[in-house]
Amino acid sequence: MGKRDDLIAKYADDLRNKCGMEPDMDLLTKVTIGCGPAIYNADASTVAGSQPAELETVKTNFLVKKLGLADSPALMDAINQVIETYGKSERNKYRAVIYYMLTKHFGKEAAYR
Repeated sequence: MGKRDDLIAKYADDLRNKCGMEPDMDLLTKVTIGCGPAIYNADASTVAGSQPAELETVKTNFLVKKLGLADSPALMDAINQVIETYGKSERNKYRAVIYYMLTKHFGKEAAYR
C-alpha cells in the first residue's frame, strides 16, 4: 500500500470512529484524490474548524467551485454541522473527511463520478 492508501484508511477510520458513519470507500478515495497534494502537507491536510477564514475557504473553494452549489447561509450551516459531527474538540479534522461529509450532505456524489 502506498502513502495515499494509508491516508484513505486513516480517513475511513475517522469516519467510522469519530463521525459514526460507514464510509463509501469508492467515494472517499475519489474525494481524497480530488484534494490533490494537500493531503501530504501537515497544515493543508486539515481544516481549522475554529477559524472563520478557513471555513470560508472551504465554502468558496469546495462547495461553490467544486460542487457547484450556490452561495447561501445553508452552506456555512452545513460546514458547521459537519465540524460538529467530527467533534469540535477533535484536533485533526482531515480535509478529505470534511469534504467527504459535505459531498454526502449535499448529495453531490456525482461531482466525483
